[in-house]
Amino acid sequence: MPPIVQPPRSGLQQYVRNVWRRFKLGRFVGALVLTVSALAIGIVGFMWIENFSFLDALYMTMITVSTVGYQEVHPLSAAGRLFVSVYIFFNLLILAYLLSVLSTYIFDGGLRTMFTMLKNDQQIRQYSDHVIVCGFGRNGRKAYLELRASGADVVVVEQDEDVLSKASTEEYGPVAIVRGDATLDESLRAAGIERARALITALPKDADNVFVALTARELAPSINIVARASLKSSETKLLRAGANSVVMPDEIGGSHMANLIMRPEVIRFLDMISGLGPHRLRLEEMRAEELRPELQSQSIRQLDVRSRTGATVIGLRHQSGEFTISPPADLVPGPGDVLLFLGTEEQIMRLIDAFQQM
Repeated sequence: MPPIVQPPRSGLQQYVRNVWRRFKLGRFVGALVLTVSALAIGIVGFMWIENFSFLDALYMTMITVSTVGYQEVHPLSAAGRLFVSVYIFFNLLILAYLLSVLSTYIFDGGLRTMFTMLKNDQQIRQYSDHVIVCGFGRNGRKAYLELRASGADVVVVEQDEDVLSKASTEEYGPVAIVRGDATLDESLRAAGIERARALITALPKDADNVFVALTARELAPSINIVARASLKSSETKLLRAGANSVVMPDEIGGSHMANLIMRPEVIRFLDMISGLGPHRLRLEEMRAEELRPELQSQSIRQLDVRSRTGATVIGLRHQSGEFTISPPADLVPGPGDVLLFLGTEEQIMRLIDAFQQM
């Protein structure tokens, strides 16, 4: 027997499904269905029990539901009065449920959240070559600030409203947020994963990070994925799931504290590079193809980066993947090579203005 193949879901169906799940419209639509059903039951009941016309039955239904107490069209029979008594009781329950749902959307921020999501979606659809950060906890917020400081467009995927509320507007500014579960396909699609250049998954649980890496690699095979791990055993799982790099903050923190004892000045210098020290330095990279055309055939000596900008060439990654630390002055960067620079923010900006193609 041949396998049953499910037909592909159309773009409209996928969009409706995403909106339904992300905006949590189930209760709202359910309340509307109950309200319409109650109106229909009232009309049918009056037409069947009292032999009213459709317009008379509609009129009686509306004054009964609204409890305004206008005059009845015709005197009701005993069966009609019993029907109205039961009908009023159940309509009060339905009305209470409808009001609770509406108050959730209007007064508890549900409607505001929906408009915020729509505004974010419109903003995110304009992004390309951006970075997605899954999880806005301690590590996710730090990654977000570093990325924004480097000029990258960032989209945050987070479902915990308490976590999002802790981000002060003054510190983080307007954040493009997808409120949803990062392990779901629709959340990553809403974040524009097909157009993104990289994804950072910094969720608290390693298992969730594995699932995000697996899903992201399936949706965007060429994306660069950086994953957070708490346990050493999770590193190989994340790499098998599709992560390009795995970072273990706890292990890095322990090594950092030990090196502060054994090699304190080295660590202080590294803190300057990472932006933790009082005098921040910046690392920058530039591919040989990104140099101005008139500079692409020149050696490092001829480029004279130090004299022209104040920045320093500290390394070169060859197209083969090998690194050369402090490359010789006569070396000419070739196609596919990447130059690594170190300098202050002002020096790096002068470097970009003087050497990079516009």
